[in-house]
Amino acid sequence: MLEILKKWLNNKQFQLAEIEQLLTEILAQPQLAKAFNITRENGLNELKKRADLFCIVSQDILTICNQLKLDNCEQNLTNLWHLWLPLALQLSSEQDKLGRTLIQGILGGQGTGKTTLTSILTLILKYLGKTILDLSLDDLYKTYQERKKLQQENPFLIWRGPPGTHDVTLGIDIINKLLQKDFSGEILIPRFDKSLYQGAGDRITPQVVPKPDILLFEGWFVGVIPVDNSRFANPPWPIMTPEDKQFALESNKNLQEYLPLWEKLDRLIILYPDNYHHSKKWRLDAEQKMIASGKTGMTDTEINQFVEYFWKALHPELFIMPLINNPNLTDLVIEIKGDRTLGTIYQPASITQLDYYMVIN
Repeated sequence: MLEILKKWLNNKQFQLAEIEQLLTEILAQPQLAKAFNITRENGLNELKKRADLFCIVSQDILTICNQLKLDNCEQNLTNLWHLWLPLALQLSSEQDKLGRTLIQGILGGQGTGKTTLTSILTLILKYLGKTILDLSLDDLYKTYQERKKLQQENPFLIWRGPPGTHDVTLGIDIINKLLQKDFSGEILIPRFDKSLYQGAGDRITPQVVPKPDILLFEGWFVGVIPVDNSRFANPPWPIMTPEDKQFALESNKNLQEYLPLWEKLDRLIILYPDNYHHSKKWRLDAEQKMIASGKTGMTDTEINQFVEYFWKALHPELFIMPLINNPNLTDLVIEIKGDRTLGTIYQPASITQLDYYMVIN
C-alpha cells in the first residue's frame, strides 16, 4: 500500500490495477471495510474517489502534519488513506443527504488526536466544497467568575472540566441556530482562553462566523451519558474513598444536564486508547517537552493527580466502554495505540436491547 501511495504522492495519478490491489487489502480487513461501507460491488468506484482526492490533497496534508509535529511520513500516508480521506468523504455525503448543517460529535481524551483530526478534516472537506466550524466543549466553559463561585459551593471542582462546569444552554442555542434551515446570518461562537487567570481560563471575544455545512464538536466527554448509580458500588481505581465516590456520583448526576445537547448530534466518533492508561503517559510526555522548551509545567506527581482527577469524575471503564460497544449512540470508533498510531477502526456491532441494558448497567 505504502509504495502505491508514495507513487501517487509524486505522480498525482493512479492506475486501475493499483486500485484493485488496494481494494483487496481493504476487503481483507472486514471491520475497516464496514466502517466506510466498502464492498466488492462498490469498492472500485469508492476507492477511485478516494484516490482522486488523495492526489489533490496529499501534499497539503503532509504540510499540516509537519506543522502539528507529526513527522512520520509513512504513518501519515497510512492515516490519510485509511481514515482521514474516507471519513471526510463520508461526512460530505452525509451532509449532502441532510441538506443542513451536519453536527458531528468527536469524543476523545487528552492525547487521542482530536486537534489533529479536526484540522485535517477541515482541510479535506474544504477541497470537497464544504465549510467547516470547529467547536470544543472547552469553549462552552462557564465564565471565570461563575466557576469561581462553583468552586466555593463544591469543593470537588478543583479544576475546570468535569460535568457542571459548562454552559450547556449556550451550546444548545448555538446548535439550534445551525439547524435552522432558513437561518443564513452570522453566528457568535464562544471561545475560551486557558491562559487567563493563571491558567484558570476565561471566555474571550466570541468569533463571528457564517453558518457552516459541518460542525465538528469535540471534547473529552462529548456524547457521554449517565450510568446507573449501582455501578459505583464497587467502582474501579482510582475511585477509592467515600469522597471519590461522592464526586463520581455528582459528576454522573450532572451529565443529565448535557443530554439535550448530545441529542443535537447527528453522529458520534470516539477516539479511544486501546488502554486508557496511555493518557497519563501522553500527558507526562507533553508536559516534559513543554518544560524542556523553557516553559513552566506541572511535575510528574501533579500530572498523575490531574489525570486521576478526571478518571474519578468520569471513569473510562464506566462511561466510555458502554459507548464504544453501542451502535445506537456511536457511529465510528477509532482505536489509538500507545505509540499514537491507529489501531482498529470500526463501527460498534449490533447488540440487542438486553445486551445494551447489561452493558450500561
